Amino acid sequence: MAAPLSADQIVAALTAEGVNVREYKSWRTHNRDAATGKTFGPVNGIVIHHTAGNDSLDFCYTGTADLPGPLCHTHLSKTGVATMVGHGRANHAGSFAQNAHDAVVAESPTHPQPDAAEPVDANDHYYGIEIENLGNGSDPYPAVQYGQAVRWAAALCRAHGWTADSVIGHKEGTRRKIDPSFGMTAFRSAIAERLEHPASWSPGSTTEEDPMAGMSNADICKAVWKTDTVVGVPEAWTSAGNPEWQPASILIDIGKRVRALQTAEAGQSAAIAALAKLVGSGVDTAAVVAAVQAAIADAVVNVSVDVTGTGTGTGTGTEAKEI
Repeated sequence: MAAPLSADQIVAALTAEGVNVREYKSWRTHNRDAATGKTFGPVNGIVIHHTAGNDSLDFCYTGTADLPGPLCHTHLSKTGVATMVGHGRANHAGSFAQNAHDAVVAESPTHPQPDAAEPVDANDHYYGIEIENLGNGSDPYPAVQYGQAVRWAAALCRAHGWTADSVIGHKEGTRRKIDPSFGMTAFRSAIAERLEHPASWSPGSTTEEDPMAGMSNADICKAVWKTDTVVGVPEAWTSAGNPEWQPASILIDIGKRVRALQTAEAGQSAAIAALAKLVGSGVDTAAVVAAVQAAIADAVVNVSVDVTGTGTGTGTGTEAKEI
């Protein structure tokens, strides 16, 4: 049991969780507290609904003569916009079975088939979200909408220190309802996964383990291209030799050195071929040329290895005579 979050606390929690939250009309004072003579809370959990129709935002805010709004606390559109429509008691859950409510209070991983009797006033004890969907089993929940629903529920759980088992489908609290039209076990699992990470976490993100998180582009370049401790690199590549160099400068220099090696290879190959003609048929010209090409290639590899500092090459690549 917990005191309900204030309007500001709800917006802050949802925003921190990455929910695309919007405020609608006078939602901060829009509730059923005064009309029913009841005070919202203490709160025990969250109820998930589907709207069973489209274009439902204003309907969720206003309701009908027989069932005045707000009909939930948040309306979630197909596009993933979470619009706040009420704060306080809302006409969204109605009455719940005692065994279903007890499972939420205990944060039990098992949510039983609700009893027929429904003595619990769930509108007093639960936050509610209406997710825009026809609820006919064939209307899809876009990934952005489903993901925002998970974030929305996780945000409230995180703010209260609840587990994912404080989240219940309307169909799990009463036998009268079938919403939401997706499985609650998988939904709670997704919430539980979020709660294992910071509120800013996104699936597939490695920011929390990224050693470069928060670094500027200049700092990242400095970390990636730092060459002071690499053995055998030209002095011009080091911060001491030329502190103004950028990564592009080093790449340009590498290109120049490789082209110099390639020019040397071509010249030496031509010289050896000419020499072979002068010596006579006793020289295997092709074998000699192949040997020179192999030596050049090995020198190029050594230059690259020394630049990265990841290998054992010993060539400096500063002159063709190193071949």
